[in-house]
Amino acid sequence: MAEQEMLLDSATIKAAVAGEKWATEKVIQHYTPMIDVLAVDEDMKQYLILKLLEELPNFIERQT
Repeated sequence: MAEQEMLLDSATIKAAVAGEKWATEKVIQHYTPMIDVLAVDEDMKQYLILKLLEELPNFIERQT
């Protein structure tokens, strides 16, 4: 159950893949805690966010 609470809903993922700004912001917000842990400085944080945005088109809907 806790794992499901941490997942983004498929509608948000589809909207982010389609380029919807609100959904893209929600994806970034979702991954920000992980990015903050990995980034050693602000430049690295921005780089990781950029990579996340570049990979959005490759997100696939998880089949349940």
